[in-house]
Amino acid sequence: MTDYPSDDHWQYGDNRLYYVHDPMCSWCWAFAPVWNRLVAALEGTVRIETILGGLAPDAEQPMPGVLREKIRGIWQVIEIEVPGTRFNFDFWEHCTPRRSTYPACRAVIAASRQAPELEAYMIHAIQQAYYLEARNPSDHSVLIDLASGLGLDMTRFSGDLNAPETRAELDWQIAFCRKLGVAGFPSLVLSHRRREYDRLRIDYRDPNAILKQIEVITGRIN
Repeated sequence: MTDYPSDDHWQYGDNRLYYVHDPMCSWCWAFAPVWNRLVAALEGTVRIETILGGLAPDAEQPMPGVLREKIRGIWQVIEIEVPGTRFNFDFWEHCTPRRSTYPACRAVIAASRQAPELEAYMIHAIQQAYYLEARNPSDHSVLIDLASGLGLDMTRFSGDLNAPETRAELDWQIAFCRKLGVAGFPSLVLSHRRREYDRLRIDYRDPNAILKQIEVITGRIN
């Protein structure tokens, strides 16, 4: 595993918000609308870093039936608890689910290598494909098709998707996630110039509840 990022790389001295996620995390999908509003509200005030936590490593075997039912049940719970969140349950009939999210994580890194702003577009494309279009982002063919739809350089993307450098970057981000003490996704961690970390409470309905936490913390340390 690669070393943790250096202080210079992560610039710990700034007020910055780490968003730890996985593009195939269903709770991250539910949080996406609030997250987008939070990003817009924080523009120019707090630097934001997205960190891939990596839910599940590469796997080719089909997901066990018990786990399929468990995750399908989580989707049903989310639809109730986070109004407006939708899932296409055809996925469980039309696809062969695998407990494998690392390929999707690497796709996010591969997209960002072509342009930083493509990271968010790739995350959204993966989530749309998985949760609304009943497509399986554990499959490389789906990820390549999504990259094509975003207009990426396909030769470069296909090479970067499983390149050693991409795998090392994912390992690096997962290690940093653990250093932050994060075990579940989505998670928000605010760091500040004292090199301290504050875990924020996630609110799936109201970005203002999260903004208030940030205001209290940054007001206390400034």
